[in-house]
Amino acid sequence: MPTLDDGKTEELHRDLLSLQQEIWRLLRLTSAGVRPVDLDEPIGRLTRMDSLQMQSLAKASRQGLEVKRRQVQAALEAMAKGEYGICRRCEGPIGFRRLKVRPETPFCLSCQEALEAEH
Repeated sequence: MPTLDDGKTEELHRDLLSLQQEIWRLLRLTSAGVRPVDLDEPIGRLTRMDSLQMQSLAKASRQGLEVKRRQVQAALEAMAKGEYGICRRCEGPIGFRRLKVRPETPFCLSCQEALEAEH
């Protein structure tokens, strides 16, 4: 049940590939920030606290990037199966404008809003 014409699908495919590359780049850049803080390093208490806080922020950022990376991968797999652009919840079409903004999204706007209201 394709919901997008070939030109739009190709455009969104390029968007997904570009997003995938950007996520991988950001994951590589943040890899150093999640290394354990050496508690035996002779630095001040505030510096150590700053280091621990920065590590915590880097881990949270990476977790968000990992979620997005998995969503992009799932979207690319759905595209390969001809199921891209179909809401996973209601099975209705996801609008092109929504996919253009968030090409990795698995839900139409109505279902996304309903899911957010549930939490």
